[in-house]
Amino acid sequence: MFESIIEQIKDIQKIVFVTGAGISQESGIPTFRGKDGLWRNYNAMELATIDAFYKNPKLVWEWYNERRKNIFVAQPNLGHKAIAELEKYAEVVILTQNIDGLHQKAGSTKVLELHGSIVKIKCSVCDFKDEMITEFSEIPPLCKCGNILRPDVVWFGESLPQDVWQKAIIFSSQCDLMIIAGTSLVVSPANTLPIYAKQNNAILIEINPEKTEMSSEMDLIIRNTSASALPKFVSMFKEN
Repeated sequence: MFESIIEQIKDIQKIVFVTGAGISQESGIPTFRGKDGLWRNYNAMELATIDAFYKNPKLVWEWYNERRKNIFVAQPNLGHKAIAELEKYAEVVILTQNIDGLHQKAGSTKVLELHGSIVKIKCSVCDFKDEMITEFSEIPPLCKCGNILRPDVVWFGESLPQDVWQKAIIFSSQCDLMIIAGTSLVVSPANTLPIYAKQNNAILIEINPEKTEMSSEMDLIIRNTSASALPKFVSMFKEN
């Protein structure tokens, strides 16, 4: 069966990647879950909520500023670079749960950021949005309307922007191959994306060192890191 899937993959043209924190962890960016998921004795998943922001916006902003510093110095790893290189051989779209911009930094041109971007800000009340400046004169920063600015990211418990989610559904429904890399897909609604791909009879591949709740739905499972597995995957297209 492995050989059969590999042969099918070589002729595929439309590929969708669904990526998560695992792929960026190899660039030195901590994940929310696991031993790296703590910050100053706070649970990171508890800080990434609108309730935490309203309760203590200064604390949340301090956390995000620290994350930004870590992300800005991080470099794409071999997994990010392999996905970018694959654009030479197939139509590639990335649906990422990450907010770090490493896919774009690696050279990928079609990236849909499901959970927003850490380099952008928006007002917590009005419609103001902008690129985030490097340093703020005060924390938390204020919008011109007088209300508090927040990172333009999707926090736990918040809905994805409808336009972004609709595009993700369309890309998933039209792909021939979906590769799920570095994510356990436990967060809704991203965990439904493989369903849309399967409705198009797409091949599903999971690249993750550990078993996930989606593993039983996969056509092929590669128990390895993205940085190790993806360059080998791209090499198949070079040989084709």
